[in-house]
Amino acid sequence: MKWKNLFIGLCLLLGLPAQASEQPELKISVGDWPPYLSSELRHNGVIAHLISDLLADEGYRVTFQFLPWPRAYSSAAAGRFDASAVWMHKAEREADFLFSAPLLDEQFVFFHLKSLPFDWQHFDDLTGMTLGGGLEYSYGPQFDAFLAENKVKMERVSSDQQNFEKLLKERVVLYPQEMNVGYAALRSHFSAEDQAKITHHPKPLLVNLSYLMLPKSLEGSPALLERFNKRLQLYRDSGRYQRYFDDLQQGKYQLEPSASPTNE
Repeated sequence: MKWKNLFIGLCLLLGLPAQASEQPELKISVGDWPPYLSSELRHNGVIAHLISDLLADEGYRVTFQFLPWPRAYSSAAAGRFDASAVWMHKAEREADFLFSAPLLDEQFVFFHLKSLPFDWQHFDDLTGMTLGGGLEYSYGPQFDAFLAENKVKMERVSSDQQNFEKLLKERVVLYPQEMNVGYAALRSHFSAEDQAKITHHPKPLLVNLSYLMLPKSLEGSPALLERFNKRLQLYRDSGRYQRYFDDLQQGKYQLEPSASPTNE
């Protein structure tokens, strides 16, 4: 008891939180998805920042592990992580996970070369085209069903950079991706000249919600989910939720060229 009191006194003297080491840790698997999730952004991106703050207010400290998306899913489903972020809802995923309340509103669009006079109103307008796509990636149940009809060909690769390279080389005609994610990839990996060659069609392919998923294999998931959802609603009601995305639009998650990632 004497040593504990001494430790607390030392923490107070140094301005350190005595309870920090006693906070339970939550490990969350994530994929790289800038500007929402990335080890190369401040706070690991806006969604990681939001999740960290939500759970900190519930008394937890959070660590994120960036993995390829399929591994992020399978490792969390097996209970090696307390949660995984962020994912579109699919009925088959309910076998492995509980879904939080919606964390992110997304707008998926078709990216294409400006030199291509492209327009579409219905999926059948895409018939015969070759599309880029992400590995293990869902574009919503309706478009996934259209892809299953084999009216278009989708060549799936592991990164946005590869997909945009194929688009620039005219090896694919369209690349469906979330709008902010697509433009973040273009800014990060391509010259201004190449960026200027690419645009997107204004009609959304998908307006989507994404979620934190908690594994059913862990006994504590239902209680943690309830606490997370209640805190998320408080953030929305107070206006705090929107401030994270206002900061995103103002570029506050970008690192300075000489800076290194931080969770501070």
